[in-house]
Amino acid sequence: MIRKFVFLLVVAGLVSCKSEKKENWIQLFNGENLQGWTPKIAGYPVGENYKNTFSVEEGILKVKYNEYDSFNNEFGHLFYEKPYSHYRLRAEYRFKGEQIKGSPTWGYKNNGFMLHGQTPESMTLDQYFPVSLEMQLKGTNGEENAPNGNLCTPGTTVKIDGKYITEHCYEGNGPKHYQDDWVMAEIIVYGDSVIHHLINGDTVLTYYNPKISIEESPDYKSPNPDGRLSSGTISIQAESHPTEFRKIELLDLSK
Repeated sequence: MIRKFVFLLVVAGLVSCKSEKKENWIQLFNGENLQGWTPKIAGYPVGENYKNTFSVEEGILKVKYNEYDSFNNEFGHLFYEKPYSHYRLRAEYRFKGEQIKGSPTWGYKNNGFMLHGQTPESMTLDQYFPVSLEMQLKGTNGEENAPNGNLCTPGTTVKIDGKYITEHCYEGNGPKHYQDDWVMAEIIVYGDSVIHHLINGDTVLTYYNPKISIEESPDYKSPNPDGRLSSGTISIQAESHPTEFRKIELLDLSK
């Protein structure tokens, strides 16, 4: 009887530990509509989803250009309503279809998640990109060297190998994706200390101490007096190549 009682206590303890370790992922994309997200497209006011650049069809969030005749620098971003500081962001995406006529060559199979970004309301009407950190989502046609999961820094800079970088885009050691298969992108963000980029579960880039670049963003008012970027908006890009997302979820690590 005593042995049975002890066994039950052990089992109860294991179940309790398992329950305590359960991860509470927040679904940023509900699979039905753009609730919780705000578009900002260059040349148009906040909230105007020009030519339905962002849409939801059959449970897929799409960046598409079906209603465009050609691309004229209408770079867009879709902002999530709540800023975050410490979190894991995980998404499944793929490139689908042909790049729109008139778009830049570097926009081929190019999208991204913008992190620690400014709010859409603080952007100027014609501003192409928010001040932010970008995890670049990249595919290739086989003719270019295009690893996936790189970093781009519109108006910002970070430390890599102990010094702040001057490159606008910094390549990691991500894989090259030649097909339009679904890819799992993940970002682990610890405020203004360290950020990791992962592709299909493998870390491809790590950097530290993100801050505003005074040279590139002299008029931008940082939330921190010393320019540190410890939190901000999350947004999806629209850079001229159709892209699909079927899952976007976040695990809040602030606690």
